[in-house]
Amino acid sequence: MPAPRPQPWLFSRNLDLAAFTGSTLAGFLLVAGAAAAGWLQAPVSTPVWLLLVVGVDVAHVHATWLRTYFDPGELKAHAWRYALVPLLAWGAGAALHARSGPLFWRVLAYLAVFHFVRQQLGWVALYQRKEADLRRFDRVLDRAAVYSATLWPLLWWHAHLPRQFSWFVAGDFAGPVSTAFARALLPVHIFLLTAFFARQLFRLLKEGFLPAGKTLLVATTALSWHVGIVVLDSDLAFTALNVLPHGIPYAVLVWRASVAAGPRRGLAGRLLRAGPVVFALFLVGLAFLEEGLWDAGIWHDHEAVFGALLGGGWDLGAAAQAVLVPLLALPQAVHYLLDGMIWKRGTAVAGP
Repeated sequence: MPAPRPQPWLFSRNLDLAAFTGSTLAGFLLVAGAAAAGWLQAPVSTPVWLLLVVGVDVAHVHATWLRTYFDPGELKAHAWRYALVPLLAWGAGAALHARSGPLFWRVLAYLAVFHFVRQQLGWVALYQRKEADLRRFDRVLDRAAVYSATLWPLLWWHAHLPRQFSWFVAGDFAGPVSTAFARALLPVHIFLLTAFFARQLFRLLKEGFLPAGKTLLVATTALSWHVGIVVLDSDLAFTALNVLPHGIPYAVLVWRASVAAGPRRGLAGRLLRAGPVVFALFLVGLAFLEEGLWDAGIWHDHEAVFGALLGGGWDLGAAAQAVLVPLLALPQAVHYLLDGMIWKRGTAVAGP
């Protein structure tokens, strides 16, 4: 058997395991605890909503600003991009919402789905960069496994609408599609995942090397998407297994990439000098403010939390909502759009 090769971790062994495997494990532990307490089918409680949605899902969106709007150098270098992306996103959102509120949420939901799937592909691509001699066959198989791990559960979801959970709002997915179509593709789904894990075992036996980080990433992605979407019909389960493995690694990536890129001016520089704990608290503060605006202007379902924010709720008409809803959704929309741009410049994320 060949001599062992160094593991190609993205950050370090411990940080990779904590960010990727640990976040998924935390989601499963939360689901298991809720199931044991009989809460799995109950509406998501306010404390759990604050933890998962505000503290992770919405907060991680605002991490993007550390590498964009909070960095004067980056803002100056790509001024037109950072001006036009939110302007065009709001204009398109306002036009969609003016035509149909459900149409707006459907478009935003599918944009979010695309972003979530592409993020998992992005992690695999970063792991692949660490293996300079990786064969083309492995690169294609890695991507096929991630697509299978994410797209087949989504297809199954579309074939079994409605569920007890939605991406954003009830009815935001189109469908249902044919259940026969989803069942017909199940053997392909199983084959691709089996082929991926068999290939990693083959590499271990023949090369004495198993890319642990990449293998665990595909395994946790397949497991969390399958259990959270297919096995359990639970809003809490879907939320926990969806946002924790998505939001936590992303925030870690933004922080480590920003540190690796060197000193920054402006708010980005001050946050980097303050440290990761202050950065995390800052993100949660922005998320809390954003959700307070959503609750005051649109949802009115967490008034016990946000009732005092900006003088309580507002009674807005359809025209005002057509302006405000796309405006409040801008952080998500801009995050989805910019995320496809800022990570294509060879960002270094490695380090002890």
